[in-house]
Amino acid sequence: MTFEDFLARQLDGLLRYATTLTCDPHQAQDIVQEVVLRAQQRWSRISRTDQPAAYVTRMVTNEFLSWRRRRSTRELPLNPADLTDYETDQTGRVDDRTVLLASIATLPRKQRAAVVGRYYLNRTDDEIATELGCTAATVRSHISRAIATLRTRLDSPRQVTL
Repeated sequence: MTFEDFLARQLDGLLRYATTLTCDPHQAQDIVQEVVLRAQQRWSRISRTDQPAAYVTRMVTNEFLSWRRRRSTRELPLNPADLTDYETDQTGRVDDRTVLLASIATLPRKQRAAVVGRYYLNRTDDEIATELGCTAATVRSHISRAIATLRTRLDSPRQVTL
């Protein structure tokens, strides 16, 4: 498979994944652009792996984690204080998704990556642990803490399920 074929098949999914991780479509585009440039330079090696898509997805995860480390301040697309003024209307599913993504944006980066890996990519603890460079027990701890934080922040009459 050529790099162009790979990119045609995988670019949209990589952008969606990065957007879910960053909660910012502009930052997601920057991250994917960096990863695509590096992947193109290393494509002869990447294409020989069993799962080039998984390899490039891990590159996106690593770039996200590095990107967050390089920033001196944490910028969030939505002020967490805005969540307290949230009132539901009849478009509950859209509201739930917006509030949930805004809450996920406030999580520490490894917790966020673990939650997105589990609930967005349907990955196992071992797969997430490999991506994050930690143990499966640490992944379970990240997810448990993240869910506890999200439940606290989303405590309302309606339940938002993960």
